[in-house]
Amino acid sequence: MSCSLGFVLIGNLEEAAHRATKWLVERTPIRSLRDWAITFSLWPVHFTTSCCGAEFAAASAPRFDAERFGFLPFNSPRQTNLMVIEGTLTRKMGEAAKIVYDQMPWPKFVIAMGACAIDGGLFYNSYNIVRPKDILPVTHFIPGCPPRPEAVARAIIMLQRRVRSGEWAEYARRG
Repeated sequence: MSCSLGFVLIGNLEEAAHRATKWLVERTPIRSLRDWAITFSLWPVHFTTSCCGAEFAAASAPRFDAERFGFLPFNSPRQTNLMVIEGTLTRKMGEAAKIVYDQMPWPKFVIAMGACAIDGGLFYNSYNIVRPKDILPVTHFIPGCPPRPEAVARAIIMLQRRVRSGEWAEYARRG
């Protein structure tokens, strides 16, 4: 492609545009604005496979009001950036969770909620149980059986702090 200045530009335009975009986004003012926006737009898709789903619903109810944290739990998987696994994950549901995780846009986070999601819970020695940490990069674990809605709110706040501090970018580069 020739330029009006009389010289010819040679190279991969897409690669140059990608590098320029990455350089611009990693500058401090834009990076902090991006992190702020991600912090208050955590939209979860949730896998309700056990009783933890009731506590997740309670966390979204008016008493705890998760929306004030920027946590909007009513979207489709392709518009979400947070997966909350609530309860026991079987092999078949593990495959579905992996498919949904792959469809989610970047950056994406995973929270495992409850004793069943963390370590199998009551069904720990079953042949058909999969731990989410074995198939997905779990960001936070919420202990309990089932965990209280306050614990869900705390996990959201901890994830938001991690995003605001920029730790999530390092996590995303490794994962």
